[in-house]
Amino acid sequence: MRSVLITGCSSGIGYHAAHALAKRGWQVLATCRKPTDCARLQAEGLDSFPLDLTDRDSIHTAVDETLARTGGRLDALFNNGAFALPGAVEDLPTDGLRALFETNLFGWHELTRAVIPVMRAQGHGRIVQNSSVLGLAALKWRGAYVASKFALEGLSDVMRLELADTGIHVILIEPGPITSQIRQNSIPHFETWIDWENSPRAAQYRDSLLARLYDKSEPDFFELPPEAVTRRLIHALESRRPRARYPVTTPTYLLSALRRILPTRLLDLILQRM
Repeated sequence: MRSVLITGCSSGIGYHAAHALAKRGWQVLATCRKPTDCARLQAEGLDSFPLDLTDRDSIHTAVDETLARTGGRLDALFNNGAFALPGAVEDLPTDGLRALFETNLFGWHELTRAVIPVMRAQGHGRIVQNSSVLGLAALKWRGAYVASKFALEGLSDVMRLELADTGIHVILIEPGPITSQIRQNSIPHFETWIDWENSPRAAQYRDSLLARLYDKSEPDFFELPPEAVTRRLIHALESRRPRARYPVTTPTYLLSALRRILPTRLLDLILQRM
């Protein structure tokens, strides 16, 4: 039985991927930060235990638990757990940016380094990184998340080159708007770190970002369900020759193309309206 360790399975992309892969016969190790979410997944029939990406001991304990349950092998890792911290960059405290990077990049790096020796020893493996269209193009109010995904894209590209002779494939999935709870989950981080009322952009927060955070009821334009990501993930895990990148949703394809063909100033004019 092929095995895959997935982070961030409490909801959204990770939750759907864990259930879908289990139905396809994979041994899924579905991890969450909160033990209560793990208990819920266990009640749904998934093999779940805690993994906190901000805690080095938790990461290595989860890897040990994974290998104990798989007999010392691991065919794939799907790095997915992440959060957003909306706000203007000038209002973003460095400690807030650091906190986001602990989960969105440094925790992924720690976990990935922990599983690479296992994959090296067995001669194969797939490391799938759930990136974003925001790893390709910048949008206002999303500086922290954009920075983490741009960093992830570069780190993954280097790993792909360095591991090319090992049988380990490093793969990026790049979703655009996907139905999930990432916006709702970002509210506590926004309230903790962003002093918007004392910002010179306070009026802009009231007119745009606050409504998007607190009053969203309709899906985003071009928004797709998590199944769209899972389809790409299945190909990345099961294809004999997986692609290096899997774009998901129309905005990812569109912005990827515009980034290549348009001058920066013209692209900025487009992005400022999004």
